[in-house]
Amino acid sequence: MKSLKIYDQQHQWFILAREDVKGKSLIETNQYMVRNGERTLIIDPGGVELFAPMLSSVLQNVPIDQVTDLFASHQDPDVISSLNLWDQVLTNAKLHAPSIWEGFIRHFGLNNVEYVSVKDDGGVVDLGGLQLQIIPAHYLHSSGNIHLYDKEAKILFSGDVGAALEEPASPMYVDDFNEHISKMEYFHKRWMPSNTAKSNWIERVSRLEIDILCPQHGRMFKGDDVKRFLDWFDQLPVGIAV
Repeated sequence: MKSLKIYDQQHQWFILAREDVKGKSLIETNQYMVRNGERTLIIDPGGVELFAPMLSSVLQNVPIDQVTDLFASHQDPDVISSLNLWDQVLTNAKLHAPSIWEGFIRHFGLNNVEYVSVKDDGGVVDLGGLQLQIIPAHYLHSSGNIHLYDKEAKILFSGDVGAALEEPASPMYVDDFNEHISKMEYFHKRWMPSNTAKSNWIERVSRLEIDILCPQHGRMFKGDDVKRFLDWFDQLPVGIAV
């Protein structure tokens, strides 16, 4: 599992990603982690099959008792089906997840970790004084969907928005936006069901300063490619099944 530190000043962001565990039938995912002092948050911890390499990668960077928070953007198994295993190793942690999905996410197994319900209008994750903003992203693609924004680092974790379908060995960052379109166009047309929701999200995040946009699948966008993606997504018709 690759581990790349992408920000380090007052706090640290890591990408923990792209372990090809079971071959091409399993969609690759990116897992992200932010550390602030003795508090650590794991974003979309991943599927059950990723737990062992994820735990190993986490422990290379922080002790397990400093993993204090988990974040689930929505209810999908590639996002949070490892919850039961994290629940067994974390002694004092909270899961920040949409309130609409609590009754579903608990089916993955939740006894020790505290479920913190996120309302539809978003909120804040306070990570030891670091305020991470929860951005509503409903219907992109889940009906109850949330993203996470770090104002200090200017990083937006965008869940399935910006996702691409490609090999785990692909580079971490988009290096040719026009060439990358072919890897993400079908995903967005097929998995994003609402042009209205898409437009609302673009209007909301366009007010943010974003240096790096981090999707759950595929490469990250940085610099001018962030705006290129927003402009491309804005004009793309979604909710298309062919």
